[in-house]
Amino acid sequence: MGWTSADERGRLRHVAGAVRLEPVDERNLEPLLSVAAAEAEPGDVMPPVEAPAGWSLARREAFREFHRASFGGLDGPTGSQMYAILVGGEVMGMVRMTRCDEPRTVEAGMWLGRSARGQGIGAAALRELLNAAARAGMRAVVAETTPDNIGAVAVLQKCGAKLREDGGKVRAEICLDSTPPAL
Repeated sequence: MGWTSADERGRLRHVAGAVRLEPVDERNLEPLLSVAAAEAEPGDVMPPVEAPAGWSLARREAFREFHRASFGGLDGPTGSQMYAILVGGEVMGMVRMTRCDEPRTVEAGMWLGRSARGQGIGAAALRELLNAAARAGMRAVVAETTPDNIGAVAVLQKCGAKLREDGGKVRAEICLDSTPPAL
């Protein structure tokens, strides 16, 4: 089953399969790593680590450890819930929410493999994350990116974020109390 989305010019396009989120666990961790290694740069999908450049064995193990640390979800030691983004049953990237100091607020972060970008998958995944955050009792979702990350800015706008530039960063906030997450 496919769905359509409009691009920036209003043209409709077909995306194969529905976008759904699945908590990252041992079952989908290796497929997630495979997409990251094949279609993303290490610095775009995980914190910096001391390791040889590229997707070295040490960096791959650091990727696994980084994601395993969040297996406890929002109430676990990292306060993060990570989700594999699936389209048609295939892993395309990851989206996460992490508790902030502000009560009932989480920060969102996301990455997609290169082949999944520009198809409406990011906006659909963020909408699913907004729904998960609302179910978890959150009132707001915040995010931060750079002005030159046009794809991230567009996804945030499509999902109703209030954006403001501050010191070379774009800060986004989506209030879940006043704007119900899109389905």
